[in-house]
Amino acid sequence: MNPSSEAQSAALELSRESFSRFCQFITSELGIKMSEAKLPLLQSRLLRRIRLLQLDSLEAYQHYLFNSPGGEEEQVHFINAITTNKTDFFREPHHFDYLVQTALPNLAAQQRSETGSPWAFKLWCAGCSSGEEPYTLAMVLSEFAAGRPGFDYSLLATDISTRVLAHAQAGIYDEERIEPVALPLRRKYLLRSKDRTRAQVRIVPELRRRITFHRLNFMDADYGVKDRFEVIFFRNVMIYFDKPTQENVIHKLCRNLVPGGYLFVGHSESLAGLNLPVSAVGAAIYRKPL
Repeated sequence: MNPSSEAQSAALELSRESFSRFCQFITSELGIKMSEAKLPLLQSRLLRRIRLLQLDSLEAYQHYLFNSPGGEEEQVHFINAITTNKTDFFREPHHFDYLVQTALPNLAAQQRSETGSPWAFKLWCAGCSSGEEPYTLAMVLSEFAAGRPGFDYSLLATDISTRVLAHAQAGIYDEERIEPVALPLRRKYLLRSKDRTRAQVRIVPELRRRITFHRLNFMDADYGVKDRFEVIFFRNVMIYFDKPTQENVIHKLCRNLVPGGYLFVGHSESLAGLNLPVSAVGAAIYRKPL
């Protein structure tokens, strides 16, 4: 390797000092702690941004992100690049069974005792990623609504990544992604692409209309969400936060949870030891006192 190639290669390697600077920003903006083991992952994701911006080094990218007039806009792209978005249709299916068999009947009884009027049910999918979870919930709620006059529903779906939100709003998925969706639900709620070479499906318009997608950062002091929700799904997000951040975020989410409302978290997540306004009622399921 000649000296110029060596210099170019070195310029595209993430130093521990730069890694630390990026990690400080990630923690302050997203609440995510990154270990040194994540250095190669962060480096590979930032190299994609360097190529797109036609910069010649990670040092130049660091300056662009933190010190240039375009830095604020680039921060959105940076967050899109470094966040991990793993999700599936009907992931952790026990939660959807519990929602239909236990939570919704309990909430329906509570609703009738309080108002006796038609029920405009609201659910918040906090950390919605590319949309598989809110669309799963929309299918489940649509099935629940069948034969129940007076039950109406809407969903708020939020994520920090504009990239995955755009994917979610489009509601288009490769056919291999819909394997967990039962055949009757596929026939009812998924439209196959007319171009069969593309092997894609799209969520039907009546479900897409039920969901409002919105960008939200859990580190913000005020989430700006005015509605109150009977159910909040906040699954597989807390694993990236330390305990104080977990407690702070859940407190803020629960401000918008009605008394008697349910909070669902990921099965790999634990709220043990946290001082929270909810109590465990099932596996990774919590309820706010009436």
